[in-house]
Amino acid sequence: MIAVLDEIDRNIVAMMQVDATLAYADLGERVGLSASTINDRLKRLRAKGVIRRVSAEIDPHALGLDLMVIVLVEVTGRAEELAFITAMQAVPAVMECHHVAGEFSYLLKVRVASTAAYEHFLDRHLKTLAGIRRTQSLIALSSAKDSRVLPSQAPAEMG
Repeated sequence: MIAVLDEIDRNIVAMMQVDATLAYADLGERVGLSASTINDRLKRLRAKGVIRRVSAEIDPHALGLDLMVIVLVEVTGRAEELAFITAMQAVPAVMECHHVAGEFSYLLKVRVASTAAYEHFLDRHLKTLAGIRRTQSLIALSSAKDSRVLPSQAPAEMG
């Protein structure tokens, strides 16, 4: 289990989520620490798995990935479920794969160029798998909010 973060770590994490290119000196100035102390804290946060990776957030439309589809998938059988998970992890168009409660087994977030590309995804990556009982596709027309930034305040402060 990951340790609970103190207020300074939470502030550092919040700023890193918004702009991971901030210089350590800038981060330190904002939280009242030296650049070397920021460096030490970031190393510790990485070592503990709090910061899993630092990457660039790319506009999907810039890559021609104009269609986002939420796919609900019902999978039957444990062996089929494990094969499904392995298959989805290997498909770049699958941005997220979540095991969910309810009528369906999994929720996928899929990014592709078009409805034709989505049909190809279904034909090649879902319909070919054993144990897929049914799917339901929800095409996003627009996104009022699409964020990967996690709330960083303490759980008691969230509302």
